[in-house]
Amino acid sequence: MSGTGENEMGLRKILDFTRLAAIAILLLHFYYYCYAAFKEWKFTASISDRLMMNIANTGLFNHWYTSKIIALGLLIISLIGARGKKDDKLRLKSILSWIVMGLLFYFASNLFFNLDTDVPTIATAYMTCSGLGFLLVLSNGTMLSRLISVSLSKDIFNDLNETFPQEERLINNEYSINLPARYKLKEKIRRSWINIINPFRGLLVIGSPGAGKSWFVIQHVMKQHIEKGFAMFIYDFKYDDLSKIAYNWLLLHKDKYVVEPSFYVINFDNLSVTHRCNPLEPSAMHDITDATESARTILLGLNREWINKQGDFFVESPINFVTAVIWFLRKYEDGKYCTLPHVIELMQADYDELFPVLNTQPEIEVLVNPFVTAYQNDAMEQLEGQVASAKIGMARLASPQLYWVLSGNDFTLDINNPEHPKIVCIGNNPEKQQIYGAVLSLYVSRLVRMVNKKGSKNAASCLMNFRLYFLITLIH
Repeated sequence: MSGTGENEMGLRKILDFTRLAAIAILLLHFYYYCYAAFKEWKFTASISDRLMMNIANTGLFNHWYTSKIIALGLLIISLIGARGKKDDKLRLKSILSWIVMGLLFYFASNLFFNLDTDVPTIATAYMTCSGLGFLLVLSNGTMLSRLISVSLSKDIFNDLNETFPQEERLINNEYSINLPARYKLKEKIRRSWINIINPFRGLLVIGSPGAGKSWFVIQHVMKQHIEKGFAMFIYDFKYDDLSKIAYNWLLLHKDKYVVEPSFYVINFDNLSVTHRCNPLEPSAMHDITDATESARTILLGLNREWINKQGDFFVESPINFVTAVIWFLRKYEDGKYCTLPHVIELMQADYDELFPVLNTQPEIEVLVNPFVTAYQNDAMEQLEGQVASAKIGMARLASPQLYWVLSGNDFTLDINNPEHPKIVCIGNNPEKQQIYGAVLSLYVSRLVRMVNKKGSKNAASCLMNFRLYFLITLIH
């Protein structure tokens, strides 16, 4: 690479020297043929006269056009490979027109010697016209040289510098996503592949509504990973666009699975097509941290402004309160009533009935104690500030549809269980996404916790036999 750079620099120096030689010969031409004017201007000297005589003896000035042609030839040589200024508006016709005009000025300037006027005027007009022609050839010749070099070079870019050779090989493995594409190169439409070799590193699809995200990316991801035996969790923002594709493709490729997966749908609007699933399934809640995470997820989903206020007293207090309620229901009669609807209804009970009941569970005594103390000290304003924000937010979920779906157990969220693999589609409604979004985030949070258990033998075998793929289109 360094040798190539040195050669290019050496060639550039030679071409620059050639151009200077062309300018020098043109100046000598002016001095020789306009000698009378230079003498009158007193720009002559004996040493320059002797030098010009020696140069004239070489035959350079035998004819007036000889030195001009040599100067022009050296100029043309110096323009070979000239880079010039990058400009995508260069037009061959315009460049050639200016070069022809420059040549016309350059050679037709000899006609000024036929004028019947004083010598200095003739010499000035002659040199001005010849010099202008020389400059026109120089400037436009540079652009012509660049235009020719770009046309003849093996430049990978097309005429608008808008594309380049892309991957045309299909690179496939057991995890890959391969998106068919087309691109334009050198005025030809070519087929290519966008190969996502390792989707587990993360795949983000962004685009405005109608941009083609689902058509070009999402549906290919779904289809190809169903063909490769993946368990899937699909967030269908506009139910049932993605769910139909997943279901029909599963019917065509059930044979690709070691164990045929079950297909489940969660939809809060159309109860005739939905299954029921309890995100607070007691068998999946092993300690109080699971309850804390669930409480935090649901409350931050309902109150987005709390995300930036985590750690504040009136943010953490409602989370602790909901945590206490969830964990009480998890421990009471072995979690028989541990569902989100039961959590919402239990929170609405009077303090006289609620706090004594919660205090029966030793594990949540630390969480409940601040509320009980405030109640006993008659600090009702503080207590309402701690509890009311949780009660008001959770009350927004109090609807028969949500209650029915969230209190059932048609399936569990361990979707990559090798004995019972699942494909789960959760539908949303854009008009109710603020409410449904909080519940959906709880599903996602619990699902991720269940399928990603570090060091678990079962989870390792799950990931080996039925890889989990999350397909969540949050921007639609």
